[in-house]
Amino acid sequence: MKIRLVLGDQLSVGIASLTEAEMQTDVILMCEVRAEATYVKHHKKKIAFLFSAMRHFAADLSQKGFNVRYVKYDDPLNSGSLYGEIERELSASNYTDVVVTSPAEYRLASEMKTWSDRLSVPVTIKEDDRFLCATHEFERWAAGRKQLRMEYFYREMRRKYSVLMQDGHPTGGQWNYDSENRKPPKDGLNIPQTYKSEPDQITQDVIDLVEQHFADHFGDLLPFHFAVTREQALAALDDFINRRLATFGDYQDAMIQGEPWMFHSHIGFYLNCGLLDPLECIQKAEQAYHDGTAPLNATEGFIRQILGWREYVRGIYWLKMPAYKSTNFLGANRPLPDLYWTAETQMNCLRQCVIETKQNAYTHHIQRLMVLGNFALLTGLNPDEVNEWYLLVYADAYEWVELPNVTGMVLFSDGGVVASKPYASSGAYINRMSNYCKSCRYKVAKKNGPDACPFNYLYWDFLKRNQDKFRGNPRMGLIYKNLDRMDAEKTDAIASDSQQFFKALDNNEKV
Repeated sequence: MKIRLVLGDQLSVGIASLTEAEMQTDVILMCEVRAEATYVKHHKKKIAFLFSAMRHFAADLSQKGFNVRYVKYDDPLNSGSLYGEIERELSASNYTDVVVTSPAEYRLASEMKTWSDRLSVPVTIKEDDRFLCATHEFERWAAGRKQLRMEYFYREMRRKYSVLMQDGHPTGGQWNYDSENRKPPKDGLNIPQTYKSEPDQITQDVIDLVEQHFADHFGDLLPFHFAVTREQALAALDDFINRRLATFGDYQDAMIQGEPWMFHSHIGFYLNCGLLDPLECIQKAEQAYHDGTAPLNATEGFIRQILGWREYVRGIYWLKMPAYKSTNFLGANRPLPDLYWTAETQMNCLRQCVIETKQNAYTHHIQRLMVLGNFALLTGLNPDEVNEWYLLVYADAYEWVELPNVTGMVLFSDGGVVASKPYASSGAYINRMSNYCKSCRYKVAKKNGPDACPFNYLYWDFLKRNQDKFRGNPRMGLIYKNLDRMDAEKTDAIASDSQQFFKALDNNEKV
């Protein structure tokens, strides 16, 4: 008789902890606990999504004949921690052992390794086999490599799973169609709405609970329309494949004010909690290409995000933790400004992205990287605070996926483990890929002065103050040649504008 613990991001019937379960005797334990809901103050919508998905999954398991014990957040006997609930369940019956699938986050995995010594029964921690690259496989791939570039890992994964391959070669003759996926937005784009589900009574109960117990957390709870069941998640996937995949590639980097969802899939929520399987998403996209309903650039771009990037960042996380979490290559230490919570800023691009984060617990990857992240990089924000912000505000965020993205891609805090150069840009990139600048108080064409787009001078200031780190980077030689050609008047203006901006930012003025 065993306790089989299922975590909130393990909502897959095929999860390792459920295999070989004895329907009549084993207890499937699922718990909504304070320790997991508040180790960072997660977005209200994120908590509601996961609690509702957990409750629906538990009901599905019960219907399939599993013996489920479900502990709700407001249960008066709830101990508030996973360990406490295991301990409480052990005291209720004569269990022989505890079985759990390895958690996706290092902090919880480390804690679970102590459970066997602390409890009266052995604890078996099974490998999470829902990912397409096991951690030991990634370690083998990484061994002996000077650079751990995602592109080469992705090619290996394409070969391993025979995805978009023909006779051992990539379909279409290229591995990567990124150059075709950078179109700026144009007028008249017909952007379908994202998938929306109507809250049922289970979801409504969770919404009421979150409003009562997490009122001081960031974010808008309503409207709530996320998929919370396996069936709904599949419908969300089909909705993307049928209505948005064909155009996804062209405009995956584009940003339009008032269009938070664009042509993206929005299935990261469901992949990362287990409602969707990565291979089924890849295969449906590949089938759409073979059926002629989606072009190769869109299909390959979407598949690369799952088969390449998602698996790669997980591999980096487990390869480099725990030291990875404390890296700060650039010595950044500025506190996270209030504007990341309030959207009180005159910079329209930042304001739009924070507002959409607050409303939806979601922004797409370019908003996260090239607006919110670019600002954090250029202003030297503290990596710990930036990582915590990204982890708590997005409903698809777990540390295994968030930390390498933010530490590696956004902040270059790992010194180049993930990215070959920092993803820094001036206002020109944001202007090219969005319509934000048209409604901004600052002028993107101005390089200096009180009306200039702050990204313009902050970009050069960032390069100048970090030149000892980047002058030797072969991908940044031309940039530094341009900096060297600037006369003293220009560089003095950049320094002056930047210092004035930093002073206002540090004083929590409305920059």
